Amino acid sequence: MKNHKLDYDYVIIGSGFGGSVSALRLSEKGYKVLVIEKGKWWKPTDFPKNNWQLKKWLWEPRLGLKGFFKMTFLNHVTVLSGVGVGGGSLTYANTLPIPKKTFFSSGSWAGLADWEKDLAPFYEEAYRMLGATKNPSVGPADKALKQLAKELDKADQFGPTKVSVYFGQPGKTVSDPYFGGKGSDRTGCKLCGECMTGCRHNAKNTLDKNYLHLAQQLGVEIIAEHEVTDVKPIVVKDGSEGYFVHFKSRNQKQTVSTKGVIFAGGVMGTIPLLLKIKQKSLPRLSDKLGCNVSTNNESLINVVSNNDDVDYTKGIAIGSILHTDENTHIEPTRYGKGSSFFKTMLLPMVHGSNIFSRMAKMIWGILKSPVVFVKILFSKKFSEKTTILLFMQTVNSTIRIKRGILTPMKTVVENGPKPSAFIPEAKTLADQYSKIVNGTPFVSFLETLAGIPTTAHILGGAGMGANEREGVINANNEVFGYKNMLVCDGSMISANPGVNPALSITAISERAISKIPNKEIK
Repeated sequence: MKNHKLDYDYVIIGSGFGGSVSALRLSEKGYKVLVIEKGKWWKPTDFPKNNWQLKKWLWEPRLGLKGFFKMTFLNHVTVLSGVGVGGGSLTYANTLPIPKKTFFSSGSWAGLADWEKDLAPFYEEAYRMLGATKNPSVGPADKALKQLAKELDKADQFGPTKVSVYFGQPGKTVSDPYFGGKGSDRTGCKLCGECMTGCRHNAKNTLDKNYLHLAQQLGVEIIAEHEVTDVKPIVVKDGSEGYFVHFKSRNQKQTVSTKGVIFAGGVMGTIPLLLKIKQKSLPRLSDKLGCNVSTNNESLINVVSNNDDVDYTKGIAIGSILHTDENTHIEPTRYGKGSSFFKTMLLPMVHGSNIFSRMAKMIWGILKSPVVFVKILFSKKFSEKTTILLFMQTVNSTIRIKRGILTPMKTVVENGPKPSAFIPEAKTLADQYSKIVNGTPFVSFLETLAGIPTTAHILGGAGMGANEREGVINANNEVFGYKNMLVCDGSMISANPGVNPALSITAISERAISKIPNKEIK
């Protein structure tokens, strides 16, 4: 089989931040690259006007929904993620923070490198590639957070976010402002708050406009709406002779051969796929696969104002940030006008040790203010009145993802307490913010009823370690037990960043691919 001519040098599974970085950098090194993405290609005009257009927004193919926003309901957490060419960049909130120092010296990767120093130049490169800039606008939700900062005596800890958005002149289209004419045109941001339902105005610097756009110019092939089902070594068990990658679209099945494989489908794509194929095709995968999964100790709290003369959709998805202590920060998040689908999944926020006490508190709260509750529930301007407070911490608690009997995945508690919907600091901050905006806090019905939190930043499951007993990949993202196989997505994150992780995924992937030598010309 040594004389077998391989179809590709690398096949990349997934086109999110890690996959897009891998595609561009490998093509620059002279490699022939194929990217396989199970979601669709999206143009600005394809995105929905609001999240009530479920066929364009939600990803649930079994129901005929082929949007780009995915909700995964697990035992201990509800996960929000992205699907499509460009992965999570299509639906994320553009925010690009660098984690605090504890991230670089904790978790399973601690001691494998001087991560803060090593990653510094790659963070800068990620900023450049993603068109990062400070948010110049201040919307009503940001002003309210600034007021909260003053009340907490934390005014110096409040500031604008650094985001992947082209501001320019609102609505004015210009030729590529980032890559000397090699990139795509951009249009100035209109501050409409629609970032997370897909930017219809061509202002958001999604991956199809930078990394993937440039990679295609170098010959990278991208196949959309195809899902990888298996990866098998060719002859030699460690993959040193290459791999067969099997994938399908509807009822059509295809196979290609490749020297190397990069898993980049995000935690919700990479981990279930690897758990499945570990059983037969890749048995050498570490038993740490699926371990040390973090939820970023996150809370998503919808604060709905009772005022009628307010519009919290003005601005970008996340325009400001407040650090309340060394482990905690909070961000006001918004959707655009009309995007009020989530109100169908909300109940009043209450804390309690069991469902009976929570139900009693919730019912009592509704009975005390029935008019307010009905007014909010049936408001035609729900999104205009709503700020979603995104609360995150660097506090570590992890779960493990395993294959389920009836479902592709299930979770079990691993280290520390299980993920909780009842974080006292989050409730306190939400209550204080609610007073400022004359609002009422709501959360997912699963939080109120079952205590199951929601996260938009599930991380880990294929973390780094010194060897296969401690991790799935080494410090260079190479999978233990196999040659020319890497993981470059959120599942490689080996400590809790406590902040939006897109920038870190990009930077760590940049570093990983920088370790691969240029292709030898024979």
